Amino acid sequence: MQPAKNYRDSLLKALKDPSEAAEYINAAIAENDLDTFLLALRDVAEAQGMAAISRRAKLNRVSLYKMLSHRGNPHLQSVMHLLQAAGLRLSVGVRSAAARTP
Repeated sequence: MQPAKNYRDSLLKALKDPSEAAEYINAAIAENDLDTFLLALRDVAEAQGMAAISRRAKLNRVSLYKMLSHRGNPHLQSVMHLLQAAGLRLSVGVRSAAARTP
C-alpha cells in the first residue's frame, strides 16, 4: 500500500503556478476573512520561497513572516509588493446586486 500523499506538499507544489496561486488567493478573498487571506498569501509565498519572495518584493524576510501571521496586519502596499513578486496582481470587480444588499 502506498503512503498517503501529503496535502501540504501537493498544495505548495500547485501554488508554484501563478494561475493556481491566483485562483487560490481569489478563493480566500471570497471568504471575506482576513486570516484566510493572510494564510493564502503565506502559502503562495512559501510555495515560491519566502527568501526569494522577500528579496523580489524588497521586504525583510522576518517582517514578511510577521505580516503573514494570523496576527499580521499588512499595509496594502506590502501586499501589492508581495503579489507582484509572486507574479500576481490585485484587481477589483463589481459584486452582484444581491451581494451588495445589506
